Amino acid sequence: MFTIASLDSALKTALLDKINNKTKPLGSLGQLETLALQLGLIQNTLSPTLNQPVMMVFAGDHGIVEAGVSAYPQAVTQQMVGNFLQGGAGINVFAKLNGMQVRIVDSGVNYVFPAHPKLINAKIGMGTSNFLTKPAMSLTQCELALQQGAILAQAEIAAGSQVLGFGEMGIGNTTSAAALMAILTSLPVSHCTGRGTGLDNAGLQKKTTIITQAIKQHSIDANDYVRVLATFGGFEIAMMAGAMLGAAAKKTVILIDGFIASAALLVATKMQANLLDYCVFAHCSDEAGHRLLLDYLHAKPLLNLGLRLGEGTGAALALPLLQAAISFLNDMASFDAAQVSRGLNSA
Repeated sequence: MFTIASLDSALKTALLDKINNKTKPLGSLGQLETLALQLGLIQNTLSPTLNQPVMMVFAGDHGIVEAGVSAYPQAVTQQMVGNFLQGGAGINVFAKLNGMQVRIVDSGVNYVFPAHPKLINAKIGMGTSNFLTKPAMSLTQCELALQQGAILAQAEIAAGSQVLGFGEMGIGNTTSAAALMAILTSLPVSHCTGRGTGLDNAGLQKKTTIITQAIKQHSIDANDYVRVLATFGGFEIAMMAGAMLGAAAKKTVILIDGFIASAALLVATKMQANLLDYCVFAHCSDEAGHRLLLDYLHAKPLLNLGLRLGEGTGAALALPLLQAAISFLNDMASFDAAQVSRGLNSA
């Protein structure tokens, strides 16, 4: 379905030389140097740019909410999409602050929205089924969501975007994400499951028990990635996974938000391991399981602010760090240009 090329290592030496010859002690910009190298390799240039950053927020409802896994009712998904469209949500505020366009994608909300210029109607269904009793979606629906996500991402790239952030909205989606994580990493369900919308201890235990029961009931081969996604995922998670794959196939920078986005990425990387080369991890969420998932993906997030809002908020907040990495790479003087003496250990 997708072919994702590995990054061209031929440019790595030249990029490292450029980074190391800036007027600074060797390695003194820390993670920004690693980031500048990655961005240059993704774009295959010594002078990367970040034109037209876009945040894609995928929304979908989850049938598993029927089992009582959320402190909020399912209707909040629809209500928050309305808030996004009115510009009143956290992602709207942070995206506007950092010059990022926001696209709201209805992947499968249990509500028929009137036409709106800021809403992309890509609805696969009116929410998923309750995966405690049956697969969340059919294989056909899952494959369609993956394909639709890739199409939407590649349309943004064709229109000029050089960096895509991924966010989500869907009451119940931390339950799907925890189930996907547990199956695909073989970590205990209890390590993958968090409080989501703010469950108390009893609610957290119930959520953990439900996920455990559902995994046992379906007994799916963990290597059958599409079936795992179809059984436990959400329409927004599947579409986001497809968008990530589609973006990487076009050699575009991918900005990963929190726990849900990372779970979508986990599934996508099982399909195409090279995808990880194109991903910048914005932050470590305060949702239980995210740190373990980041460790599993060998990811080093840029921020750790205790966020757990979702929506792509962490990714929007991290965007200035990508811009800073590119700015120093492109605009900071070299030792020769500035006529500054190199240290004894400089390149």
